[in-house]
Amino acid sequence: MTSKDTSRQREQRRWAIDLRPLRVPAYRRLWVGNAIAMFGFQFTAVAVPVEMYALTEDSLWVGLLGVAAFVPLLVFGLWGGAVADALDRRRVLLGGSVLLWVSVLGLLAQALLDVGSPMLLLALVALSSVSFAIASPARAALVGRLVPVELVPAATTLNFTTAMATSVLGPLAAGLILAVFELGIALPVAYGLDATLLVALVWAALRLPAMPPEPDPDGGPRQAGLRSIVDGVRYLAGAPVLLLSFAIDLIAMVFAFPRALFPEVATERFGGGAAVGWLYSSIAIGSLLAGLLSGWIGRVRRQGLVLVLAVVGWGVAVALAGLARQLWLVVALLVLAGAADLVSSVVRQSMLIVYAPDRMRGRLQGVNTVVVAGGPRLGDLRAGAMAAGFGSGVAWVGGGLAAAVLAVLLAVAFPALTRYRAAIQTGDRRPQ
Repeated sequence: MTSKDTSRQREQRRWAIDLRPLRVPAYRRLWVGNAIAMFGFQFTAVAVPVEMYALTEDSLWVGLLGVAAFVPLLVFGLWGGAVADALDRRRVLLGGSVLLWVSVLGLLAQALLDVGSPMLLLALVALSSVSFAIASPARAALVGRLVPVELVPAATTLNFTTAMATSVLGPLAAGLILAVFELGIALPVAYGLDATLLVALVWAALRLPAMPPEPDPDGGPRQAGLRSIVDGVRYLAGAPVLLLSFAIDLIAMVFAFPRALFPEVATERFGGGAAVGWLYSSIAIGSLLAGLLSGWIGRVRRQGLVLVLAVVGWGVAVALAGLARQLWLVVALLVLAGAADLVSSVVRQSMLIVYAPDRMRGRLQGVNTVVVAGGPRLGDLRAGAMAAGFGSGVAWVGGGLAAAVLAVLLAVAFPALTRYRAAIQTGDRRPQ
């Protein structure tokens, strides 16, 4: 092997996604099971808003799905984080996964019976959101215990990249199902696939090692009650960098997330059919491509500055996509937005895991669940309401521009975020 070949391989490793976390057996099992379940979830993520729009022919009702998902996240997300710090995180993940499976079975049943009730759809989405709020903080907090600290950015990138890969393939497959079958057949098929593949996440949770909570500093038993939640909020209030990272993510999602507009835009601008699958997949395609070339993210030290730049890029790309009238151009611009979103998500999650002590990670991940999952739901409501009042174009373009401007204003008003530098430590905690 020549020195030129060696240099080329080193350069590829610098840019290619870091796969070292997969050498940890416990993390690898969770990664595999979660990847399969996330692929199945994408069928439901497309089918539910399509079914809602078919029932109501109103994007406002599609936006109300965001409300139905956000309220349980707000209530149970913080509590789920406290539970993840007080109980065995493996058991919490298992319980939340089983509850999610029940909600998907409910969606399958109502589709098979052709109930046709928008209110029932909202209720089942709310139940799904409760299960996510319980399981998500435990699943995210597990990463800090499964891999060494220096591999946290790589593991976080793997998680997000895999999620984006499933978000590409899943909606495209869902779009194909919607294009080939009549809606009355396509919806049960989509929900049935999700229910089947979700079993993989239950399997992954069963195979994890026990993850009991670390001892409380005062020596007493941990309780998943109000006091625990208050302690987590108090800790967060004293960590301005984390607060600002949450705030800028909310800005990005609430103002510039166009998902609730996809069924209407696909129908009116592009004739429906497979177009809706492309719209739902485009952001994920960008995130997937960025993830595959993410080797540099683990070496970033000015994480706060990179986070701000990524959110600004997201908002601008979304706004430009709203102006486009060709499907390929909309998809291309949303791909760019997705790449920016991957960078911001990985950087922010890495900051949270490394910055916070393990005894607080569950509660902070609970807050993170409310922000990450709740922000897009509020974005759905914002987009649907604006589309009802001003049209989908104003809702889409105006939201993207607002996110970019507000992100810049936040960074200028609170420079602690842009000044933050990563402090990567080393260690080796690898359950088998």
